[in-house]
Amino acid sequence: MKSGAAGDHLGGAESKRKIRGVEIVATVPAKSPQESRAMKFLAACTLAPILCFAFQDLGSRVDGMDWLTYGYAAWPLMIAPVLMLALFIRNRELIRNPRMGSNFSQTIKIVSSMYLVWNIIGAIGYSWLAVVSVLSSLTILVTDRQFKRQARA
Repeated sequence: MKSGAAGDHLGGAESKRKIRGVEIVATVPAKSPQESRAMKFLAACTLAPILCFAFQDLGSRVDGMDWLTYGYAAWPLMIAPVLMLALFIRNRELIRNPRMGSNFSQTIKIVSSMYLVWNIIGAIGYSWLAVVSVLSSLTILVTDRQFKRQARA
């Protein structure tokens, strides 16, 4: 597998193998190393609260663990959009340049929409501090469009 600018074709890292005279090409979905790092961080921000919810639910059913409160699951859910906003701002070049980061742009919008819904519920039912997460999710959704408009102009 080649990596770096010299080995990349069309912005993605490629791996080529010849089997019985047939060349097989496998392309990594990320279009740039920067997008690959951003997607890994986004995956961690997405999966950590989900795993906390699963562990909290499972732990509260088994042996009646009292220390696994709803806060154990709610706080990661409220912190994740703030971390995603920092990721979004740090990697705004991926939004401006669709050749580098179209997958990142689409994925972060989907994930922030998901967190928007759950944090609105959290703001109503758990803590008003979830409003910060709601604003972070809304900022990602609105600013994504603004970055794309600036890039076109």
